[in-house]
Amino acid sequence: MKIIFGLGNPGVRYRKTRHNIGFQIVDRLAEKYHIHLSSKRFKSLYGKGWIDVKEVILAKPMTYMNRSGEAVREALNFFRLSVEDLIIVHDDLDLPFGRLRFKRKGGDGGHQGVRSITESLNQNNFLRLKVGIGRPPEGMEPSEYVLSPFDEIEQSKLEEVILRGVESIEVLLREGLERAMNQFQKKQDILVLELKKNLKS
Repeated sequence: MKIIFGLGNPGVRYRKTRHNIGFQIVDRLAEKYHIHLSSKRFKSLYGKGWIDVKEVILAKPMTYMNRSGEAVREALNFFRLSVEDLIIVHDDLDLPFGRLRFKRKGGDGGHQGVRSITESLNQNNFLRLKVGIGRPPEGMEPSEYVLSPFDEIEQSKLEEVILRGVESIEVLLREGLERAMNQFQKKQDILVLELKKNLKS
């Protein structure tokens, strides 16, 4: 069994912000596979089901981003799962918008949710799906940027990014990490190039 946590902040105010892309991808997975995120426990909304032949738990912390680790730790303990069973989906400032990257270990890159999880588990050996949201424009603080909505150009591609995030997790579960990493890099570069062209036009 795998447990997949999408990171974000609860509440209508944050629903469409860049920081909540993890929530959006997990919500779409839940919708596609008819997994109801209606159970409330370990400071999260979660549901159990199947993605292809793999049993999964999909979850969203209800703790706010900087306390995500509390929810993750309690969930792993409750279901008696190890860090190797954990997948975290989160936004990433250092990747261009739309680019996906799987990563295990490493630092938190300034992401408060990842930092909280690392501190709560006392280790960083968990798999992450990082979803690029790009850097803030000059003069805007990163904390303000991540809590702002996607701009018009990004909105035009957001559905594609979410669906690609869903597909990457499907491939990960079905065919393994190496296959998932190899399959998506070229497509991501095409999306990034398209956005750059739009910005110049």
